[in-house]
Amino acid sequence: MSSEGSGLNLSTSGWGCVSGAGVCGPPHEQPPAQVVCGVGRGDRPVRHHNSLPRTLEVALAQCGLGDAAQVEAVRQRVKAAAEAALGAVLALEAGLSAEQRGGRRAHTDFLGVDFALTAAGGALTPVALELNSGLCLEACGALEGLWAAPRLGPAADDAAAAPLVETMLRRSARCLMEGKHLLVVGAGGVSKKFVWEAARDYGLQCEGTPPQCEGTESSAERGKENGQMGWARDRLHLVESDPNHFASQLVQTFIHFDMTEHQRDEENARLLAELVRARGLKLDGCFSYWDDCLVLTALLCQELGLPCCPPAAMRLAKHKSRTQLHLLCHHGPPWPAPSLHAVPCCPLESEADVERAVHQVPLPGVMKLEFGAGAVGTRLVKDAPQCHEHFSRITRDLQGEADHPGIGLGWGNAMLLMEFVEGTEHDVDLVLFGGRLLAAFVSDNGPTRLPGFTETAACMPTGLAPEQEVQMVQAAFRCCLGCGLLDGVFNVELKLTGAGPRLIEINPRMGGFYLRDWILELYGVDLLLAAAMVACGLRPALPTHPRARGHLVGVMCLVSQHLQALSSTASRETLQALHDRGVLRLNLLEEALVPGKYEEPYCSVACAGPSPTEARLRLLGLCQGLGIDGPNYPVAHFLSHFK
Repeated sequence: MSSEGSGLNLSTSGWGCVSGAGVCGPPHEQPPAQVVCGVGRGDRPVRHHNSLPRTLEVALAQCGLGDAAQVEAVRQRVKAAAEAALGAVLALEAGLSAEQRGGRRAHTDFLGVDFALTAAGGALTPVALELNSGLCLEACGALEGLWAAPRLGPAADDAAAAPLVETMLRRSARCLMEGKHLLVVGAGGVSKKFVWEAARDYGLQCEGTPPQCEGTESSAERGKENGQMGWARDRLHLVESDPNHFASQLVQTFIHFDMTEHQRDEENARLLAELVRARGLKLDGCFSYWDDCLVLTALLCQELGLPCCPPAAMRLAKHKSRTQLHLLCHHGPPWPAPSLHAVPCCPLESEADVERAVHQVPLPGVMKLEFGAGAVGTRLVKDAPQCHEHFSRITRDLQGEADHPGIGLGWGNAMLLMEFVEGTEHDVDLVLFGGRLLAAFVSDNGPTRLPGFTETAACMPTGLAPEQEVQMVQAAFRCCLGCGLLDGVFNVELKLTGAGPRLIEINPRMGGFYLRDWILELYGVDLLLAAAMVACGLRPALPTHPRARGHLVGVMCLVSQHLQALSSTASRETLQALHDRGVLRLNLLEEALVPGKYEEPYCSVACAGPSPTEARLRLLGLCQGLGIDGPNYPVAHFLSHFK
């Protein structure tokens, strides 16, 4: 009996591997060894093409070995032997010059190892026969193809070829992006620090690179003069309103430009285009992940002839009441039409608008900022007096950007009243290219602390039934298409009601908070890289049906509720240490512990598990121990949806 195709993905970096450089890729790029077996006659060799592929469990059961513990022991021995072979190949490759490897970018991406399982000392021991790649991958694909019949399909743990191919797709995406010049509009706050870490990882930006600013020479030119050719790899450029932003030191070109007056976006787009041309920047793409800058970015792309969604589509999605009212009139084709998912609403700019709205929109309703973010200022209102009171409060407290930076007040403080719909809340993160849906990821949100709507908890992947999950994805997809959003990474917030999905709002950028991090961890798909590829006119190479590698359940921490804990038992240092040990996942969303009347979450803490129940119980115990759980912040209630 032989174990055919113990397929391994080499842990080499797909970016600029050179002699002496590190070759271990990020953990999410290293799938477990995939073991595929073949059984044949003992008097002749067992080869790939003269035996049917099967799982290790089935092959060993046919040979009389069915004990689960013994089967797992054999699997671990096969994987350990395959990984040892992998290590030997990596060590050899690390000592080769670029010429010996076949070029600067040449490296091994996939390794197959053939073993014969032999009885030795009362145990089955793998004996390596040869190293190959194509035949082993073919065997993995053939095994997975056995489930291709209708209504049959392997569980995530039984997938043979998919994890290997998905890793290859991720690495090919990095290869395609190498050397691309990207302009980022708006650097964002502390919650977006991962962008600059990822840029360095992708070879778009180097640590500590002096920026080109105010017409000075480029960092690449300075690097040549100083013999530091590594600087020439820098391909990231930034436009930012804050001249002292930390990201200004992490890009090749930094353009300081005041973008806070969004009524002047069209004029500013023309001025920025002139600055880009004056600097001689040859851009491959331009994108933004910061809410305030999305329309400006679309206008700038239009000026520069770069790929992007039409500015009109971005404006429509940015303006929440216009989004709903537009979709309410969108009756198709195709069917089901986006109008099925839109919710009645009314824009509010004056007290007279409020008086009119309470007679047009069924109450209770939800009042929120037209251009807001983070649910700041969003409130459940039950009657007309509450509507007037909340409108007056927001109009008085949140007048401009200085009153609460980063939530969209640079666009104004207009509000809207929309019908409140009962149901569970969900996020759908989509990747679209040319109007085609490439990937979708659905997560579940816990109940909010009414009358406010600040997020409390979340779970990924979704616990919805498959049919409901498909409904949510299709609703999000059709709402994006209905607004003209055909290319990009978008975050759509919906509620699942008794009558189906209902739209809360469309965010025409990748999901915020923890979503990019969780999707990368669970599915190995990087929404940031996908957004950058689409911005360059490249179709992201994504798996059609990505499989989650476990479950994540998280809870938000608020300064108003957790100031004591965040200053002691759940301090930033404590949470970071637990994150580094793999006990929890920490996503820091704010820099300082400053309480405020209108607040956003300070951080998200999450626990992983093989099931949502186990992840939920781990998180609940952790929150109780850290002092995050309490009478005024009942974590068990917020996690109650995640069974």
